[in-house]
Amino acid sequence: MTAVMPAGVAIARDLVGPAMATAVARLSPEVRTVAAYHLGLAGLNGRAPGNGRAAGKSPAAAKPGGSGKALRPALALLSARAARAAPERGVPAAVAVELVHNFSLLHDDIMDSDTERRHRPTAWTVYGIGAAILAGDAMLALAQDILLEDNAPQSLWAARCLSAAVQRLIAGQGADYVGAPANLAMGLAGFGAHAGLAFQLTDDLLGIWGSPAVTGKPVRSDLRARKKSLPVVAALTAETPAAAELAALLRREGPLSEDDLARAAALVEEAGGKQWTENEAAVQLAAAHRCLAETPMPDEVRAEFAGIAEFITARQW
Repeated sequence: MTAVMPAGVAIARDLVGPAMATAVARLSPEVRTVAAYHLGLAGLNGRAPGNGRAAGKSPAAAKPGGSGKALRPALALLSARAARAAPERGVPAAVAVELVHNFSLLHDDIMDSDTERRHRPTAWTVYGIGAAILAGDAMLALAQDILLEDNAPQSLWAARCLSAAVQRLIAGQGADYVGAPANLAMGLAGFGAHAGLAFQLTDDLLGIWGSPAVTGKPVRSDLRARKKSLPVVAALTAETPAAAELAALLRREGPLSEDDLARAAALVEEAGGKQWTENEAAVQLAAAHRCLAETPMPDEVRAEFAGIAEFITARQW
């Protein structure tokens, strides 16, 4: 099926996009250049994003504001609305969440040796490993500053939540920030945890079978990197001939050829890894919907949360 972009994502882009640009402008010049490039706010060495075309990239590939970049801010703004606050009150929390998420992406790209993200070379391949690490660290520190410098009802508590869940992006953080009741914040945290797992499971499917047009990475990129993503782990533990052949293939020294990668993807599917991952994503999505049903909030806000959860698990490959 074709995923339909939720309306809240467009609103988040309009509200959070300018705030993100303002936040990044606060960074020191050395790390600002790397962060802006990674976020799609600038091209190489601070040039306009459209300059990516000169390197053989399409204009769309170099533009900021891809759908994935607005999903987390949309959840943060919806969390503020669930607490019956204006969505604008959730903008600082949304910016903080997005900065932390991109801090983790900068570091993940280095650890996974990923060379392409959002149809462009990853930041570490352009500016070096050290510069990318420092830019990620600066974004993490900036996220905390943004939460703590505002006089929102629970800004200190929100900052503590963000620290405790620095590599998790929980929708409930936006609600904590505006002083929501505990049952609302906990319900949204549960929704965020389950929706996040469903998203990761879907993302792991895309890492093997996803189209570059959807993922922004080469086809079968996770297998090429021999990443032990969830479909691969599920397949390897199946104790079937296909699982044994897959294990032997992934242990082979040297780069895997395109034929090897195609065979590995077929073996993951044959061993049941793809089906298990699809089923588990459905289980987590259902749990996210249950959290929404049990959490008091305006009906229209609940519907928008549900729409985003469906959207992030309906991306095609």
